[in-house]
Amino acid sequence: MINVSNLSLRYGKRVLFEDVNLKFTPGNCYGIIGANGAGKSTFLKIISGDVDPTTGSVSFTPGERMAVLKQDHYAFDEFSVIETVMMGHKELYDIMKEKDAIYAKENFSDADGERAGELEAKFAEMDGWNAESDAATLLSNLGIDEALHYKLVKELDGNQKVRVLLAQALFGSPDILLLDEPTNDLDINTIAWLEDFLAGYEAIVLVVSHDRHFLDSVCTHVVDIDFGKMNIYTGNYTFWYESSQLALKQRADQNKKMEDKVKELQEFIRRFSANASKSKQATSRKKALEKINLEEIKPSNRKYPAIMFNTMNREAGDQILQVEKLGKTVNGEVLFRDANFMVNKGDKIAVLSQNSLATTAFYDILTGRDTDHDGSFKWGVTINIADIPMDNTAYFEGKNENLIDWLREYASGEKDEQFIRGFLGKMLFSGEEVLKKCSVLSGGEKMRCMFSRMMLQGANMLLFDEPTNHLDLESITALNNGMNDFRGSILFTSRDHELTQTVANRIIELTPSGIIDKLMSYDDYINSEAVKEQREGMYASA
Repeated sequence: MINVSNLSLRYGKRVLFEDVNLKFTPGNCYGIIGANGAGKSTFLKIISGDVDPTTGSVSFTPGERMAVLKQDHYAFDEFSVIETVMMGHKELYDIMKEKDAIYAKENFSDADGERAGELEAKFAEMDGWNAESDAATLLSNLGIDEALHYKLVKELDGNQKVRVLLAQALFGSPDILLLDEPTNDLDINTIAWLEDFLAGYEAIVLVVSHDRHFLDSVCTHVVDIDFGKMNIYTGNYTFWYESSQLALKQRADQNKKMEDKVKELQEFIRRFSANASKSKQATSRKKALEKINLEEIKPSNRKYPAIMFNTMNREAGDQILQVEKLGKTVNGEVLFRDANFMVNKGDKIAVLSQNSLATTAFYDILTGRDTDHDGSFKWGVTINIADIPMDNTAYFEGKNENLIDWLREYASGEKDEQFIRGFLGKMLFSGEEVLKKCSVLSGGEKMRCMFSRMMLQGANMLLFDEPTNHLDLESITALNNGMNDFRGSILFTSRDHELTQTVANRIIELTPSGIIDKLMSYDDYINSEAVKEQREGMYASA
């Protein structure tokens, strides 16, 4: 158990949170949510002891072991992969090292023999003889090939290092597990394995993630950091979001009778309790929801940007995009080839590839940024496109104007300051914030500026290459809603499972030997055995 008492954290006059009193109990997974800069990662560091609070304390049940997902990808470069994983259980690892040091002595004394016997007993009690095989199993489940297990960590690439550090945190079944963005750089299959692992985990898990599908799959509770306060709510992220929106709507409806409000809330809880049976955390979540107190459901103070793309300058005709034998090769490596497809009116297509360079190259070709490619493509005469590239550096680098002047450059018609301020206001830039210089914007602020630019263009065809990068959950949710509501066509690539599942009605996967083109949802696509066989065959023949 973790008890947080009267906790506060201040940096000068800035208060991240104060008077925090929380209790975390075994068998539950708590998703820590809040806007960028709210203090989610810092709160985990306070729990782990890496950051001291301004006031208050954190206490634990005696004897419980904590594991933390490390963020330093270079800290274990000189150790082997398998040893790095076993270092996650410090007590066991220290026993192993001390045993090895004793047995390596040339002059083995009686005292050494006694100490070795003590260590061997502890080692056996901690199931130490299975430690190496357990570590290997974890690594394999997380996509690290057996051939890499005894290599030095510095020989691995960045994505592989992330997986090794995750295996280190999970190793030895810690009583308390702290995970900050654990799905970063993981593929679909590895994330699915991690979801299953955590869903059945009986310890205390605290996780920070911007992946809504992941939070929905693993969380029994949500810890909301809002306006310097922290509150625990029963249910996953979607339950928290929809219940807070319902409570907000009810608060605005002053004329609605109290008994009607209670009935509406009860029906909402009943519906979610029924749906919980489909989730990986089914039993515990369903029981928790059935016991929820209506007073727990409160409106959120969180602000959501208004990302809306439906102010199109003209409706699209029937001819949208024709692609014929399109391909791209870089330094002899085929990123994709023989892409043949037609975009139909209203299509919202998720573009996938095992190589992110392929999808980025695909968008660079369609937007005209890259003219060195095989094959051809043709946009319909009524089509005007707007895009969000993965790397937006070119739009901000070397620019020192304020946000009003920056956005005015992309306004084809109305350039009045109040008009421009209105678009920035929709992206939560208000008051003096619109006078910020482009050079000081954070990654999330730059993305919100790019959405303002896209909205101003009034396009009827939208292209997105990883648009959720740097966004908080509120902006991701708003973008998801905006893409759903858009009446035109969309080509997009996103690692956000929930966004891809709820927006796409068609999937196109680019491979080095052709494309896979399926009119189906994302979940149906990744779970289809026929698609898996087709994909394996296409990559094998590349």
